[in-house]
Amino acid sequence: MKVTEIKIYPVNEDRLRAYVTIIFDDMFVVRDLKIINGNTGLFVAMPSKKRKDGQFRDIAHPLNQDFREEIEKAIFEAYEKEIQAMGKTLEDMKKS
Repeated sequence: MKVTEIKIYPVNEDRLRAYVTIIFDDMFVVRDLKIINGNTGLFVAMPSKKRKDGQFRDIAHPLNQDFREEIEKAIFEAYEKEIQAMGKTLEDMKKS
């Protein structure tokens, strides 16, 4: 599977930096990924659903580390382009 399109929707809500929609092979879409500013920097959170016990469980996610890294790299590149188009830098977004 190849990433064929990424849409970034920047926000600035506490630790949440953006929502992401990603399309694979021009045929399969996954919405509601999140770019979060965590304790060690930015990371991509997969779409999840809250279970009855209060814990969250991913509803879509890569099955291996290589594909996760490929997805994250593409998302961070698209995110950086989007915030640069807004006249900001990646460092600005990490600080705010």
